[in-house]
Amino acid sequence: MNAPDRYERFVVPEGTKKVSYERDTKIVNAGSFTIEREDHTIGNILRMQLHRDPNVLFAGYKLPHPLQYKIIVRVHTANLSTPTQAYTQAINDLDKELENLKKAFEDEKIRYEERPKQGY
Repeated sequence: MNAPDRYERFVVPEGTKKVSYERDTKIVNAGSFTIEREDHTIGNILRMQLHRDPNVLFAGYKLPHPLQYKIIVRVHTANLSTPTQAYTQAINDLDKELENLKKAFEDEKIRYEERPKQGY
């Protein structure tokens, strides 16, 4: 079969950076982040988090090709921030949000396991 091996979708090859940044030469405070081995899941959640930042004027992503396992996130910020600051803040905020979600899930699981068993 001509399909690439499944692990190629997730494993970053040696010598390849997970995230790389390229500054836009035509627009001030704009740039592109290339994130290797990710897809719409990370692209959309990161885009939405970037939109929550009032200093972000534009945030979008694209998947260049279905067989290229990377996304390109474009960020344009106001003069008070830089794309790298906005990106870093978005990643940190998502990390905190996911930690809170994990904790809430684990707390609810413990609560469910501790409740009295109903005779089944």
